[in-house]
Amino acid sequence: MLYIIVGILLFGVLVAVHEGGHFLSAKLLGVRVNEFAIGMGPALFSRKKGETTYSLRLLPIGGYCAMEGEDDDSDDPGSFSNKAPWRKLIILVAGSFANLLAGFLIVALMFAHVGSFAVPVVADFAEGFPCAGASGLLPGDRILSINGQKVWVYADVTAYLSAAKGRETMDLVVERNGEKLERKDLPITLRDYQVDGETVQRYGINFTVQEANFPAVMKQSFDTCCYFAKAVWSGLRMLVSGQVGLQDMSGPVGIVSYLGEAGSQGGSVSAGLQNVFYIIALIAVNLAIMNMLPIPALDGGRVFLLLVSEAVFLFTRRRLDGKYEAYLNGLGFALLMLFMLAVTFSDVFKLFQ
Repeated sequence: MLYIIVGILLFGVLVAVHEGGHFLSAKLLGVRVNEFAIGMGPALFSRKKGETTYSLRLLPIGGYCAMEGEDDDSDDPGSFSNKAPWRKLIILVAGSFANLLAGFLIVALMFAHVGSFAVPVVADFAEGFPCAGASGLLPGDRILSINGQKVWVYADVTAYLSAAKGRETMDLVVERNGEKLERKDLPITLRDYQVDGETVQRYGINFTVQEANFPAVMKQSFDTCCYFAKAVWSGLRMLVSGQVGLQDMSGPVGIVSYLGEAGSQGGSVSAGLQNVFYIIALIAVNLAIMNMLPIPALDGGRVFLLLVSEAVFLFTRRRLDGKYEAYLNGLGFALLMLFMLAVTFSDVFKLFQ
C-alpha cells in the first residue's frame, strides 16, 4: 500500500509538473493565466494573486493551467490567442520539456544516491575469452552498438546479447581513445567459464562500475533518459504495427498496480522506493513524448495545428478560423477519453483476473 500511495502521489506530481511548465512559460512570455490548479475536482483552497487564481483541489491527480484565449478568441492583449506564434510554440512545448527535466532529475538523484552504476565500458574478460586483443575488444572500450542497435546503457548490452542468442558472431561498434571502431563477426556467445571454482555460462565480458561523480551522473542520467525514450518509441511502433493490443496497454489503474508490484519486489523499503522512482522517471519521459504526438487535444496536436495555421497564413495572408481548431481539439479530447475509459476497464478486468 505504501508504494501504491507513493505512486499515486508521484503520478499526480508529474501531471502538475507538466502544467507547471505551461504556467511558468506563459507568465514569462506575458500570457494571462486565469487559474493554476494543483489537483482536480472541488477546490480545497484558492487564493487570487494579481490576475491568477491559485488553487489546491481535492483529487491529487494532476492539475491545469487555464490561459486566457487558450481555446477561443479574446480581445485581451495578454491572451494566448493574441501572442506571436513563437511564444505560443514555446508555451505548448514547455509542458513536455518540464516532464523530461523531471525524469532527468529523478534519475540523477537516484544515481547520486546509490553511489555507483554499471556502464557499457569493458573492464576485463573472463579467462579464455576469444575476442580479447587489438583486433577485437580491449579494456576501456565503450560499446556503442550491437548488431546495428544503439547502446545507451548497460541494460542495452544484456538485452541485445540475449536477443541475439543462437547467433555465432556479433557485430559491434566501440569507442576507443575517442575513435569509433567497427568490430564485425566477433564470436561472442554463451560459453562455459570458471567462476569461483564453478562452471557457469557467460559471454565472458566484465563491465565497468562507474563511481557516481557529477560528470558521470549527468552522462548516465542523459543516457538513461534516451534509453527510456527508445523504449517509448519501440512501444508506439509495436502498437501501430499491431504487435500489441489493448490487453497489453495500461492506464493509471494498471500503472499504479504495477508500481505497487515493483515496490514490493524490492526486498526492502529503500529498494522498493528506488524501483518506484525509476518507473516514475520512465513515465515522465513517456508523458513528454506522448504529449508531443500530433493528435488533437494533445500539445503536439496543437503545435501541429499552429504550424498549419501559420503555413496557410504565409501563402494566403488569411488566418484560419479558430473554431475549427476548437472542434478538432474537442473531438480529439472526446476520443482520448473514450480510449482511456477502455484502457481503464481493461486494467480493472486484469486486476480481477
